[in-house]
Formats: sequence, C-alpha cells, structure tokens
Amino acid sequence: MSGGVPESAVRAVAEAAARTERVVAALPRPPGRVPEQRARATAAKSEARGARLALLRGHAQAVYDRLTDGRSVHLRLPELLSVAAENFPGLVPTADQMKEEQARPQASKEGHEIDQGILLRALLRDPVAGPHLMDSMLRPTDRALRLLPEFRRTGVLQLDSVLLERRGTAAHLTMCRDDCLNAEDNQQVDDMETAVDLALLDPGVHVCLLRGGEMTHPRYRGRRVFSAGINLKSLHAGQISLVDFLLRRELGYIHKIVRGVLVEHEASWQSPTIEKPWVAAVDTFAIGGGCQLLMVFDRVLAAADSYLSLPAAQEGIVPGAGNFRLGRLAGGRISRQVVLWGRRIRATEPDAGLLLDEVVEPQELDAAVDVALERMDSPAVLTNRRMLNLAEEPPEAFRAYMAEFALQQALRLYSEDVIGKVGRFARADRAR
Repeated sequence: MSGGVPESAVRAVAEAAARTERVVAALPRPPGRVPEQRARATAAKSEARGARLALLRGHAQAVYDRLTDGRSVHLRLPELLSVAAENFPGLVPTADQMKEEQARPQASKEGHEIDQGILLRALLRDPVAGPHLMDSMLRPTDRALRLLPEFRRTGVLQLDSVLLERRGTAAHLTMCRDDCLNAEDNQQVDDMETAVDLALLDPGVHVCLLRGGEMTHPRYRGRRVFSAGINLKSLHAGQISLVDFLLRRELGYIHKIVRGVLVEHEASWQSPTIEKPWVAAVDTFAIGGGCQLLMVFDRVLAAADSYLSLPAAQEGIVPGAGNFRLGRLAGGRISRQVVLWGRRIRATEPDAGLLLDEVVEPQELDAAVDVALERMDSPAVLTNRRMLNLAEEPPEAFRAYMAEFALQQALRLYSEDVIGKVGRFARADRAR
C-alpha cells in the first residue's frame, strides 16, 4: 500500500484499462459497430470501470492526497485529471487519448469523459477531498490575474464572447456572441469565468450586472438576447467538454457568483472570499443555461416580452445545477413542468414571479437596471446576500449534488438519445 492506496487495486485498474484498449482498438469506430461489437465494447469498458470504482471505494481521499501532495496544492479540474493520469495509469484517460477524442464528433467518441466523471464523483463525494477541490475551483484563474492590472487601469476588457466594462462602481458584463444568440460553448465559459473573476477582484467594483448584447442573427438582428443555452451545434461536433464546459461552468464562474472568488485579501479574516451583489437583465429569452444562470442572481429584471425555459428533457442532458436550485425557487411541481415537460414561462405570467423580481416594458429596462444597481450597491446587501446564500444553498448540499452531476452528465453526453437529438439539430441547422 502506497500513501494509503492499495497497489493491488492500482495494478488492477491499469490491467483492466489495457485490456479495454485492446478490445476497442480491434473494433470499428462507434458509429460503424454492429450490435455484437457494441456489446463487446460495452462489456470491456464496464470491466475497467468496475476496477476504477473498486480503487476509489474507500480510498478517494488517499488518491486525492497523492495528487495534491497532501492537499498542499490547489489543482483545477484539468490539472487534477492530468496528474491523475500520470500517477494512476488507467484511472482516467491520458492527454493523448483526450486529444484524439476531442477531435471527433460526439457520435464517434469512446466516452472517456465517463471515466473522468467516475473519478470526480468519488473525489467530490469525499468529506475531505471534496471541499478542498471546491475551494480550488473558487480561486481566480491565471488568465484573470494576468489581465487584472490592465482592467483596473482602463475599466474595459473585450473578450471573444464577453465585454466587461466598469461604469461608476458597477461592472457590466455583456454576453456578445451575436451570431449564435449567446449559446454557450467552451470559449464562452472561459471568457465568463475571466470576466467574473475580474469583476470580483477589482476593488472599484461594488455591484455586477449580466446582460445579453445585440444580435446579428437574422431572426433577432438588432435585438438584445440574454442566452440560448448550450450550443447544440458545438455539442454535435464534440466541442462541448464535460470538464472545460459543464463542470467548469458550475464549479467555476457560476459558483463564484454565489460564493465569491477565493483569494487572500484585507478582510480574509471576515470571509475567505470576495463577494459582490449580482443583477441580471433578461431581454428576449433565457433558455437552458441562460435560465439556470438567473437562479443565482440577487435581483433579476426582465423585459415584458421575454420568456424563460429549461428544456432539459428535450435536449436529453442534465440542466447543470438547475435541478438543485429550481425547486427552492419555484417549487417541485413547477420544476417538473419546466424540466421534464418543457414548459415555457412568459415574463408576464404569474408564475414568472417565482424566478423574476421585476418585469418592465422593453424600453424601460435600461432605467430599471440603473435603479437596481444603485440599490444593490450597499454593504448591508452584501452581508445579507451571503447569509441568504448560506441558508438557501448549503455548501455541503451543493457539493453532494455536483458529485452526482459529474457522472450523470457524462453518461448523458454519450447516450444514444442525446447523440441522435444533437445530430438532427445539426442537420436541420445546415438545411436552413
């Protein structure tokens, strides 16, 4: 036993993974496999996954301690998985395996991300490793730290998909993927986390706003749109990552909106994170991931002609932490109508009041935003939103949800129904 991890279990994982690779290498790519070949691949993968679970059962903390040098270093998810591949052969895919996998469309992948999900579920579940990993994801990104001096000096930063501006004491984050209705992909998640970090780290910012910019999309040209949710075209192309998109989004910038950014600062003795109040303004629609975002904001404004939806069952995937938060806000029945049945909620419906704080005519939204930012710029607001978040979203409950999400979302990404749905979407999009 090395560092609390049984060497026999480590060898069993490596041997089972090697056998699986030999079986899979002898087969055609997944789309070309006949039923008997699919069954053979599934059986081989299941054997290797059983060995991984046997290693992690009861030894997750020891595995994590080896990866993080006894929790003396804070590794974000990609770095953690890279170190795991080096230290425990076969436990998770190697960098070369992931590079090859990422170059394929979703339907042609082997599902290596499921093995990443198995490890991350075990680590997040662990009462020692889990909180340490969650804290690691709350730290500012290296990219944000590099850009912080320039943003503090100029108050403006244009990223590929987000414009960040400091206006007075407010940070305005404008999502500007004008060609795809702010549909999120890996790049937008990276840009959003950078912008959120900068808004939280800049001492000149007291309150933050998120809004969608004007679109060039033919159907909505010249109109502001909040978000169309996940970019299904990117998902079909295999460019939506479990780690760099789905988990980073929830454990990174969205969690930072809730808890703040974890960094040494003058008031660290009061709170380890720097937090700020957040306002969202919805134009046209907030679909899927856009609707999920609204659930963590302190005040949500919407134009009267906008609507919200969370079509998770129709897309076939899990709507991030939406299932965790929607019931708290809207109740179990409405949550099931929205998530399972695809109900769309118009801003002017009575039930919209469970998700929106204020609905105004579109031409009045700018003025409503100004009022909200002024009223939310208050030390008392900051303290009370911290206590509300602690009561409404206990860290341990969120961590337990995210542990299961890490695996269940990975399984959904490689399910036949999701691959079929995103394929049909991509074909319909090309035909337009």
